[in-house]
Amino acid sequence: MVKKRIQRARNSAVFREIKEVILIVLGVLSAGMGLKGFLLPNDFLDGGVIGISLLLQIKTGIDLAILVVVVNIPFIWMGFRQVSWTFALKTAVAIGLLALCLAFIPYPVVTTDKLLIAVFGGFFLGAGIGLAIRGGGVLDGTEVLAIYVSRRSPLSVGDVIMIINVLIFGSAAVFINVETALYAMLTYLSASKTVDFIIHGIEEYIAVMIVSDRHEEVRQLITEELERGVTVLKGEKGFGKRGMRENDINILYAVVTRLEITRLKDKISEVDEKAFLIEHSIADVKGGMIKPRPLH
Repeated sequence: MVKKRIQRARNSAVFREIKEVILIVLGVLSAGMGLKGFLLPNDFLDGGVIGISLLLQIKTGIDLAILVVVVNIPFIWMGFRQVSWTFALKTAVAIGLLALCLAFIPYPVVTTDKLLIAVFGGFFLGAGIGLAIRGGGVLDGTEVLAIYVSRRSPLSVGDVIMIINVLIFGSAAVFINVETALYAMLTYLSASKTVDFIIHGIEEYIAVMIVSDRHEEVRQLITEELERGVTVLKGEKGFGKRGMRENDINILYAVVTRLEITRLKDKISEVDEKAFLIEHSIADVKGGMIKPRPLH
């Protein structure tokens, strides 16, 4: 029995590694399409480390395949120090494959329409970055730098990424022209939204806390009608509309998808119209009785 469990664990680990390799390869191919099929032939920019590499390529004429590797070397080292050696290794492999892809794969130039270049160039590049992240590495070291800086300053990760991109777009406006900088912002917006879609999927998860005097009935409808898991937290009522109340109460905690939240609230209202609900988005969950995200 123990040997079977060990074998299953090994098989699962091997399958996971194969899946991650496939995701990284697909990410590299998609990013290569975004760069060589849209952005690079038309001197377009993006944000992040890819944007820095594109800006240097435009101003210096050095091959983008070389710049992508050189510019990312410090971020690979930061990934090793801040995350793990496996993350740094996968990142190095992904960036190396991207450089080879840019150097040797002859992508067709799809369009010269500036709006299409910005939107679809960002889409393919964002899809590549998102797939690489799901594979355990990155093609753009901006997030690694943002984590590094945020741990040593009062700035958040989002603040650091915003500052980096403002500097990139500002440099593009100064050294190239304002129009290129504006299109670069549009490309970055398209890429970032695509990354979010690839990582988080079509639906986002919503965590809900429910405070109700009829908590047992609410718990039953969540587990039996909606077939979702629920955690019962022991709480104590404080001050509310009816003044101080010191009796104990069970607080229900459940996780549903964005498309399920309306049905959940409607069902709860049928049981207790005065129920108090708190909901907030969460990045991801694992295990439990949750609806899996599509495409994940």
